[in-house]
Amino acid sequence: MTSLVIAMGVQAQNDAVIERIIEIGKIDNQTMHHLDVLCNRFGGRPIGSDAYENAAEWAASKFREWGMEVEMDEAGVLPVGFNRGPWFGRMLSDEGMILHFATPSYTAGTKGVQHGHVLLEPKTEAEFDRMKHALKGAWVLISGESDGWPVDFSVKADSLRDSIKIENAAIEEKNNEIIRENRKNRGSDEPEKELLPLIEEPALFYREMCEAGILGVIQSSKTPIRVLYDRKNIDEMTFETLPEIPDIKLDEHQFEVIKQMAIERRYFQLEFDIRNHFKLGPVKYHNVIGVIPGTEFPDEYVIMSAHLDSYDVATGGVDDGSGVTPTMEAARLIMEAGGKPKRTILVMLFAGEEFGLLGSKSWIERNPEKLEKISNMINRDGGPTVPAGISVTEAMREDFDKICEPLNTINPDFPFEITVREAREKPAKAWGTDSGPFAVEGVPTTGFDTKDSKGYNFSYHEIWHTERDLYNKSIPEYQEHTSIVTAIVILGIANLDHQLSREGYYIDEPEKDVLQKEKRKR
Repeated sequence: MTSLVIAMGVQAQNDAVIERIIEIGKIDNQTMHHLDVLCNRFGGRPIGSDAYENAAEWAASKFREWGMEVEMDEAGVLPVGFNRGPWFGRMLSDEGMILHFATPSYTAGTKGVQHGHVLLEPKTEAEFDRMKHALKGAWVLISGESDGWPVDFSVKADSLRDSIKIENAAIEEKNNEIIRENRKNRGSDEPEKELLPLIEEPALFYREMCEAGILGVIQSSKTPIRVLYDRKNIDEMTFETLPEIPDIKLDEHQFEVIKQMAIERRYFQLEFDIRNHFKLGPVKYHNVIGVIPGTEFPDEYVIMSAHLDSYDVATGGVDDGSGVTPTMEAARLIMEAGGKPKRTILVMLFAGEEFGLLGSKSWIERNPEKLEKISNMINRDGGPTVPAGISVTEAMREDFDKICEPLNTINPDFPFEITVREAREKPAKAWGTDSGPFAVEGVPTTGFDTKDSKGYNFSYHEIWHTERDLYNKSIPEYQEHTSIVTAIVILGIANLDHQLSREGYYIDEPEKDVLQKEKRKR
């Protein structure tokens, strides 16, 4: 009888905490305030930047303020840092216009305000020789459509360019023969032969053009403009080997206008002021981990996570501010409501997700003994849409029925449904967010199914890594509801009397072999 009374008392206490989470989450939800600070006070946050370091210190200070333990978990080092300042450009001519462009992180800025004429890039040695003196002080239009990455100036890239130059020289020689033959046959019945196309390689004469004194290269970009970072060279950068010229990704519509004017050999100038600044390394970057210690099973864990870093062409409002801030608010709600979880809750804000899942991979490498003790990981990195359900295994169903019972009492506009899923193969390679490396290690990463249930016409592709990834692209009522749902589910998993079952989550090896044999038979 005594144990029953104690159990009922604990359950009543837990129910009171859940009710308090919902109450605070409705009347004093701070998710959008956190997002305002993250986006509009710090801005875009690539690792190696002051903005990232400041955001990490701020997040840690909030966790401490809310009564949590904090780990500033060193995840890696970059050889140099990067800070982006303002940028501006315009065309100086009778048809002058303000230019719409961006540059990738860890690429060069201008040397003050610089203006110069415009040339099309050379495709062969002969073309380069014809124009090499005109390249000094020029902005050069290069071929191809930008995919967000800068021109690669690594040794490997130079080797590829050298092989293409040889091929283009051979094609040019054949074309010269065709031109001579066409001239010879002019006036006859012989049809004119078409010239062979040269191999297109953006900035084929990159090194030579830099040595000739160009101001920078300009490439066409679809809008909204997407820019990333110099992934090919960043690990080898030193202050002696930094990029030297701007790598400009220009609105495709403006690019076509400027290209046509250059083809017509009209004289005009472009002016740019791009303040891309580097800082002396090495620069450490840290995962920020808030810890709510478990009262009964402190060495078992439940994780809620997001990545704190972002690209800096915008302010990371969606990717991944829409993950970081409801995760932080969920932690605040648990602490404010007096939650005392049985197992430890880790609130993990990862570093370097955009640079290749660096923070999550690093933590896993350094904490292999914890992986078997993780009940579940809920990682949010898919935009500001609202939780509409969760897909769990049959073995988890009963637990989640109890955990999620309060969710349909919060807001009738956001119904929540639990569905059962079949076992899946454990991934051999991490997918593109921080839950991926955990899944490879067999950790359950059951997260929310989300949707734009009210019809705000949200498009993640429009925002992903582009200039539109801003604070006002998040959806406040979705974000605030997410924080409440996350707090309740995470606390519920942490308060189970047992570690969440992994049975049927992944296909075990014998079962996998049987399925593969059956597939081969079919």
